[in-house]
Amino acid sequence: MVKKARRSAPIIDEDDAVSAEYNVRVGERLRAIRRQKKLSLQEVEAVSHEEFKASVLGAYERGERSISLPRLRRLADFYDVPIEQLLPKEAQLDDGRSVAASTKLAIDLVKLATIDGSGFATLSRYLSMIQVQRGDFNGKVLTVRADDVRAIAVMLDVAIDDVRAHLEEIGVLFQASPRT
Repeated sequence: MVKKARRSAPIIDEDDAVSAEYNVRVGERLRAIRRQKKLSLQEVEAVSHEEFKASVLGAYERGERSISLPRLRRLADFYDVPIEQLLPKEAQLDDGRSVAASTKLAIDLVKLATIDGSGFATLSRYLSMIQVQRGDFNGKVLTVRADDVRAIAVMLDVAIDDVRAHLEEIGVLFQASPRT
């Protein structure tokens, strides 16, 4: 009688989990750049003469597959962007650890309503439009997504990477009350 070897569950350590999370964030950047270029996965495959197969590029974008550095360089060249644009931004904690910068921001609408200025009036109208689109009328806090952050950067005349700090500085970035 032949005994079959039992497969044990794969062991996933913390480094694997961090790598998988990073792959997802890289994939989000790859998808964002492709969409900014107004290309479908199939169009990338066709225009690149099948160097970047739609199925493989899709796996990169979903974070299911890691992309090598040489391939990332070729993809950056294909999209005609600096390679660093294909990588997620990192933020530094007070203790020196590096963490991914969140692409979502929660804006305190009550505090925003108290600030005067044409840029802030435009921002308020923009956020109201988002509320209407989402059917989100709590009126106190609105979480904006990465694409919204880009638009907010333009309205406030700051770099995209500086939006969070600017909103904190003017006091409209929502801070959840610590639990007691």
